[in-house]
Parts: sequence; C-alpha cells; structure tokens
Amino acid sequence: MFSGPMTESIVGKAVDKGILDINVTDFRQFTDDKHHHVDDTPYGGGAGMLLMPQPIFDAMDHVEETAGDRGRVVLLDPAGVPFTETVAEDFAKEEHLTFICGHYEGYDERIRSLVTDEVSLGDYVLTGGELGAMVMIDATVRLIPDVLGNNDSAPGDSFSNGLLEYPQYTRPAEFRGERVPEVLMNGNHQLIAEWRERESLRRTYQRRPDLLEHAKLTTAQRRLLNDVIDEETRG
Repeated sequence: MFSGPMTESIVGKAVDKGILDINVTDFRQFTDDKHHHVDDTPYGGGAGMLLMPQPIFDAMDHVEETAGDRGRVVLLDPAGVPFTETVAEDFAKEEHLTFICGHYEGYDERIRSLVTDEVSLGDYVLTGGELGAMVMIDATVRLIPDVLGNNDSAPGDSFSNGLLEYPQYTRPAEFRGERVPEVLMNGNHQLIAEWRERESLRRTYQRRPDLLEHAKLTTAQRRLLNDVIDEETRG
C-alpha cells in the first residue's frame, strides 16, 4: 500500500533528494507461529479480532535495532487526538517518526506502552491505519524545509495560521465571463496583502466559523473580521 503514494509527487521527490527516508516494516513477518497470525479474539468476548502484542513488540525491537532508535512512536487510533496542521508541524520537527498502523477491531491494550502519541485522522473508522498514516506523512513531509520548491508555500496554506486560505487566480484574466479581482493585477503589494487577509477571514467566516473561535487574531485582523461580518450580514 505504501509503495505507490510514498514514491510519487512531493514525497517521492523528497526521498529522491535524500531529505526523507521511508521504511515500511510488516509486523506479520515477526509472528511466532507458522500461520503468521497477528490477531486473536478478545478476552471477555466481543465482536472482531485484536492485534496481539507479540508481533508489534518484536517489530518495534527490529525498528530500534535497524534505525538506532524508535523516535517518536505514533499509534493510529480513533481514540487519539485529532490530526491537525499543528500536529503536522510538531511532527515535522522530529528526526524520526514511527507510525503503528492498526487493523481489525483494535489493539491489545499493552501495545500502547510502546507509543508516545495516539492520533486520529478524524471521526470515522477505516479498515486499517495505513491510509491514515500516509495522509499524516504527506501532511508532515511538506512542512520539512526544502521539501517544497518554494519555502513560502506552506506558511500560506489553509490552517497554517488558523484560517482558511484566500481565493487565488491565474491566467487568463477573464474566463467565461468571470474576471480576476482588479486588486490582484494592479501591482500594489500592500493592497494585495490587505485583500488576501480580508478574503481569508471572509472564507473562514463563511465556511469554517468554528476556526475563528480559536484563531489568534491581531487587533487589525479583528477589525477586518468585524467589517467582513457586517458586509456578510448586509448581504
């Protein structure tokens, strides 16, 4: 599952540049029975199967032996903290991350003793943690210095400052009756910056007002937001 997405696009280029190294460890290879079982029924009964501790512990020992350390160990789990841009920024500071991808009904509770972080991709359930881990890796890798062609790209993206990104346009200036806002073509960088900040606040207010509850806005931004709210209220 990892061989495709983790070798393409920005992530693949980071690997090619030597900025990033990705290793996949299949914990099924560390089982101690001939059928390579990694799951078993839960004590006390219940639906589904649980991942047994032995294959995971032995796989982690292997990671530590080959990599020198486990680094920060992230357990993909619906009970974990929600994955956000802030979490990705925190992960991007680490030299080594290890993601444990669950499967089946869940984990034997003792596996949690291996981890430093429990993280959830969202309030829904996937068939396994592999896709969630790839999403987290992708979001984290793009924040590593020199991974993106332009180091100013990531700081301007949605969620990087707690707000949604402003609308953007490219050529042609007019397409099917819709024109690019004149302010973006007048060359006045101060007016452009002001327009972008206003429209970022507007889009956040329109689509994700919940983000504004926690956004750390400056006094000037709060004044702009009040103007935006007045405009939206008047229609």
